[in-house]
Amino acid sequence: MKQFEEKGAQLIGLSADPRAGLRNWSNSLGNLGHPLLSDFWPHGATLKLYDIFNEDSGTSRRSLMIIDKEGIIRHTELHQGTLPDPAAVLAELDKLQG
Repeated sequence: MKQFEEKGAQLIGLSADPRAGLRNWSNSLGNLGHPLLSDFWPHGATLKLYDIFNEDSGTSRRSLMIIDKEGIIRHTELHQGTLPDPAAVLAELDKLQG
């Protein structure tokens, strides 16, 4: 998404699904324009570090994080059945960038 690139932000998706599943999902949406990373094996190891792995279902919780260039999480949101609002995320980026 161009608006995020203009603010120096990189969008990345992370899921516990295998790479083939992520590729198929992206293709079904018309080919997403950002990288999708698979945390399939060891299953959910990175997701667990960020406390967004759902042990009951073996999947990731839908969430959004803003991580700065030093790797520090500056903002996080969990989304149950909803998608993040791009305008609100851009406003949060503006706030964090000063």
